[in-house]
Amino acid sequence: MGSTNKMRGPNCWTARVGSFGLQLIWHFIHFIISTCYFVLGLADAVDSYVISSGLLKKYNDLNLGKLRYLAIGVDSDEARQTSKVIKLLQWLSDIGMKHVCLYDEEGVLKKSKDAILEKLSHVRLFEETDEKLPLDKKNMNLELASPSDGKEAVAKAANLLFTKHLELKSATEDQGENVFTEANMSEALRALGCSGPEPDLLLVYGPARCHLGFPPWRLRYTEIVHMGPLKSMKHGSLMKAIYKFTLVHQNYGK
Repeated sequence: MGSTNKMRGPNCWTARVGSFGLQLIWHFIHFIISTCYFVLGLADAVDSYVISSGLLKKYNDLNLGKLRYLAIGVDSDEARQTSKVIKLLQWLSDIGMKHVCLYDEEGVLKKSKDAILEKLSHVRLFEETDEKLPLDKKNMNLELASPSDGKEAVAKAANLLFTKHLELKSATEDQGENVFTEANMSEALRALGCSGPEPDLLLVYGPARCHLGFPPWRLRYTEIVHMGPLKSMKHGSLMKAIYKFTLVHQNYGK
């Protein structure tokens, strides 16, 4: 028994030292990572402040000719922060954006339509304007999108195409194979009122780094940028994202 106790003593001491060492390493790594995130956050805040203050001249005159249509995807939980959404739209209006699409996964922004339009009198809804007509310099064309413009819309468009195919087949008695093209689908979506313009840039606000279910057929050539939480949005970061996009050269396939 005595020899056994003597063996357990050193082993127990070694285990404690090992556990303490692992905890020390974990705290050290956690400190390093936390410090890095703090430094990056501080640098981003300073960068945003400098851009917003107008000290960097290259951000004062953005080439919005390349950014004809901007989409903003917002996490549904954060989309309930209507005041933040209104502030973001005001920033975009001040920058000079004329065509903006607001999207969230649960249609929260659509329900906040009246509150948004009440605060921003210069904003016009997409369906109430003719996109071919030029907007006044002070006005913004706003589209409110949700998942009803996604899978449900595709299903309805497919059903419409199938119905037309059956009617045409019955009228002509043509038994040949009918091929549906992308143009046919686009036409069907347009007929249902679910076909909006393809955004040049999609800015995503929220914890997830994804497009949040934004209608995929409208993202064929869209650049997607994750902007972080809506509550932490910064005017300088918004201008920087738009500025970077204006420098991008996109190659379109034949």
